[in-house]
Amino acid sequence: MNIGRVIGFLFWLCTATVLLGRSNTVPGDQRERARAYTRSIEFNYVSWELDALWTKVSQWALGTSTYLSDETRKQTVLDYLKLVGQIQQAQAQLYEIYADPNITDPKTASADLRLELDRLNASRGKLEPLAESILQGQVSIVVSELGLTLEGQPIPPVLSRITPLPDSLAVSRRDIIEFMFDISIQPGLSVDRQTELEEKVDQALDVSTLVVGIGGVGLYPPMIMESTSLNWLADTISHEWVHNFLTLRPLGVNYGTTPELRIINETAASIAGYEIGQKVIARYYPELQPPAPEPTLPPNENAPTPESTSTPEPPVFNINRELHETRVTADQLLADGKIEEAEAYMEARRIFLWDNGYHIRKLNQAYFAFYGAYADVPGGAAGEDPVGAAVRSLRTQSATLADFVNRISLMTSYQQLIEAVNSK
Repeated sequence: MNIGRVIGFLFWLCTATVLLGRSNTVPGDQRERARAYTRSIEFNYVSWELDALWTKVSQWALGTSTYLSDETRKQTVLDYLKLVGQIQQAQAQLYEIYADPNITDPKTASADLRLELDRLNASRGKLEPLAESILQGQVSIVVSELGLTLEGQPIPPVLSRITPLPDSLAVSRRDIIEFMFDISIQPGLSVDRQTELEEKVDQALDVSTLVVGIGGVGLYPPMIMESTSLNWLADTISHEWVHNFLTLRPLGVNYGTTPELRIINETAASIAGYEIGQKVIARYYPELQPPAPEPTLPPNENAPTPESTSTPEPPVFNINRELHETRVTADQLLADGKIEEAEAYMEARRIFLWDNGYHIRKLNQAYFAFYGAYADVPGGAAGEDPVGAAVRSLRTQSATLADFVNRISLMTSYQQLIEAVNSK
């Protein structure tokens, strides 16, 4: 083992861990007041970080994945995803046994299933670190090929840890949809306790809150939610690495300075993470690439006009379009000072969405403040917010992804983004 490489890796790991803290934590009196209701259930990042660092050092010291062939690496990741799917299926079966009123002794009825879950979880404990290491290496190679490196190496190094994630108590103002802060809480809080927590903080601070699940947390190494979707994993690992990259630069340092900068950070990470993730899939798992959209042919003016013989089918329900409409209308009501009317309107829309198959537990200012920051595609929860559109315009104007990321990483205000877009 090369001692110099070991020291270098540990130096980078320790330095990055100190610098790359979670970038969306904003101190303040309001946040401390909210913590009066969350302290006993807050997620312990310190113990998680220590365990994750030890795992990463152990992975790197062994270097097992470097000795595997490309085909073996690929199969290892696919085997891991299959194993995760088996565990999720078994957990769902276990839930059904305990929920079934016709089963009087669920413990006995589930004995064999619980033994199988123990076996599957033991297998996951052995396979998961290796699959993580392989995915890290694949993302790292693509990042390097895209030019997002310092002397040929991604800085910080690409790391990730697949793990159960905390939930997040997201907090917004009531008079305007504006993200104020969030607090990480332990996963698995029952729905009734989530609702109770939200109501207490709402009343104490006169704010809008929502407990939400998250797909990743920008620690170092980042926390990544377990999934059977390789496309999602590649996207999310890349997304969180982009956050790590930005946190070492002005844009990421100023993540929580203004609501606009939070949106710029999240939208840039979503755009870049998706592009990197798709290149990982195309290079290493081409059979898993999502199908390309069918080309739209120009109209043929010489073609005969078909006669309609049936009643036109109703338009397909589009959740993105409906959320966009809801956000725009709620923004206007709030701008007119009609807070209660806006909240009543969002609840009515939630019921409408529920009736159309989209079971959103609560649709309020906090919902749109949290999800509206991810504005990498038009419409949806972002509404007519111009910040995400400006980030997308800058990407369109940039010759390469590296040009886009390097340029936006140096910005410290929304005004700088507008000037950059208008300078083309």
